[in-house]
Parts: sequence; structure tokens; C-alpha cells
Amino acid sequence: MVCKIEKMRVEELESTNIITQTPFWGRIKREQGLIPSGFELTVSKKLLNDNAEPLSKTGDDLLVLIKYIDNNNCYAYVPYGPEIEPTFENQGLFLEQLSESIRPYLPTNCMFIRYDLAWTNQWANEQDRFDEFGNWKGDPEIQVQEMRVNFKTNNWNLRKSVSDFLPKNTFFLNLSLTEQALLRNMRYNTRYNIKKALTNGVRVQEYGIEHMHDWYKLYHETALRHNMPLQNQEFFSTVFKNQDNNAEGVTVKMLMADLEGEFLSSMFLVLSKKRGTYLYGASTTCKSNVMASYALQWESIKISKKWGCTEYDMFGSAPNLKQNHPLHGVHIYKKGFGGNLHHRMGCWDYPFNKKMYHLYRFHELR
Repeated sequence: MVCKIEKMRVEELESTNIITQTPFWGRIKREQGLIPSGFELTVSKKLLNDNAEPLSKTGDDLLVLIKYIDNNNCYAYVPYGPEIEPTFENQGLFLEQLSESIRPYLPTNCMFIRYDLAWTNQWANEQDRFDEFGNWKGDPEIQVQEMRVNFKTNNWNLRKSVSDFLPKNTFFLNLSLTEQALLRNMRYNTRYNIKKALTNGVRVQEYGIEHMHDWYKLYHETALRHNMPLQNQEFFSTVFKNQDNNAEGVTVKMLMADLEGEFLSSMFLVLSKKRGTYLYGASTTCKSNVMASYALQWESIKISKKWGCTEYDMFGSAPNLKQNHPLHGVHIYKKGFGGNLHHRMGCWDYPFNKKMYHLYRFHELR
């Protein structure tokens, strides 16, 4: 046995820092029309690391989402999973073994399985992938990526996806530090803007679903301003309603910053096990000089720390400081809070039906 799979109920998935691998996420996606499935993995450690003891094993739970693209074809999607992370040289072999092991449990018309990997990007540890200013250059060309990831595989079947679904780059803050140390790690301008917002009278409070309309008004303005795909209000109500409301599960807090009763900035803070995640954010350009978003972010960080979280995920940024990236402004804002930039591997596909997979891939490219 190198990789054993057992079906399990989605609600039986164990608590994890990764919110997209929780029953909470499965419930949200079910309401959006996807079919969530839970699996228990038992893996030989030798599959993950060549230096491991031959008979040693490890386990993990896995949330898989089935998405039908028409009446006859679907694909499987694993959001930020699996959580088990092999050594770089064993990543492809592990994904191959996992894909073949889980295949009998998927619909027979499943074209491929797509892993949105939160694993550390292999090329983020190579000095020649950084420029003279310390900016990460990003991944090499796709052929080079596929050649390395398929190293040691039997079928040479793993393909880099056309695009990545979940954020591939993010900042993580270490919440085991004191509040004073967290403030010291921030850029001077960030600390100044937090103080300015509080001095100006910005107030940050938690609100219930009855204020969803106020949240959505800010979100709608933000989405139009940044040319983002627009979700409807019911989507965010679904996120709010599907939280677990217990210490072992996922808790969602809708935080809003106001000045004299006028809402200026808002966010969804999601608390899962030992991680706080800045999942969604919104703001208005009105009174932007009072720096409400800085007070909001700082309060969210403090709430996560008090909750018992040891890390805080900013959930999305540009990969570097290059000004032509569409998330350059977001990157500057989040970098100012003093976190460490983490680069993920992103989406990788393992085709089951190569003909249908290539047709779908062509559709994605278009």
C-alpha cells in the first residue's frame, strides 16, 4: 500500500487551517451547484520522502468538488489540497498515485482531476529565479515545469493548468508574536495609517447578516472599480450562513469600519483551527484619506490572535513588486503589514480522458 483511499462524509472531514478543505467549504460549494465528496487518505511516507522509514504511514482528509460542465462530462477539483506535502522530487509521483487511487471513486465521465496546490512553489527556492532587486521572476515556461513535476512518474501525465483558481501568492503573518512585535514588523507608513485612522475616529465592529446589504454595497463598488467578476449578494449570505458556529469548526466574522456611522471598509474574516484568513474585502473611495482599511485590517489581525490563531493569511497578492501587475496596489498594501510572501504551486491537472481533457483545455485557453 502506497496510497489508500476511503470514502467519508464531507461533514466528517477533520478541522484544518485550510478553509477550502473543510466541511464549511463543501457546504458553500454544494449551494453553488458543485458536488462535494470527502476522502480519507493513508499514505506511505516513503511516497512522500525517499528517506522515510519503509513501513511508516501518514494520513489526511481530502475535500474533492465535482463540477459538471454539461450533461455528459465533469471534472474533479481539489481546492488547496492535498495538505500533505511531499519533497519536491516526489510531488509528481505522489499526485500520480493519488489520482489513480481516487479515480474509481469519481464519476466515470470525469475528464480529469485538478489539484489547486498550496504547496511551496519549487521555483521560489531558487536564487536564479530572483532579479537583482529581490523580485521573484515567477515560474519558468510550462514545459520546464511539467518536466520537473513529472520526474519519477510512470505515466508522465501531469499538466500545468491553463490558469489558477485560488490565489497563488499570499502574505502570512506570524501571530505567535506580541502585538507590539507585529506593529514593529510593519512598514512605518502602515503603522502611521493605522494610528491616523484611529485618531480620525474610525471604528471597527462585527456585524450580523442583517447588515449584508451594507457589506454588498461596498463590495459592488469595489468590484466595479477593479473590474472584478461580480458575485451576487446571496453568495455572501451563503458564506455567512454556512459557518459552523463552534470552536472546532469554521467561524465567519463580518467586520466593518465606519466613521460617524458611514461604512467605509469591510471584510470577511474566516477563522479555522489556528489560521485567520482575510477572505473577502471591500471599500469605498469616499473619505479614503482617513485610512479606514488599515484600522480594519489591524483589528482583524488582533481578533485572530485573541481567537488563538498562530498565523494570518492575507489571501492573495502579486508575486512581486513589479508595477505592471494588476495586483500591485494590493501587494503594497498587504506587504506593509509585515508578513512573509509565500508562493504556491497553483493548479495542476491529471487527465483521465485525454481527448476530452484537451478539448476542454482548448476551451479554457479561448
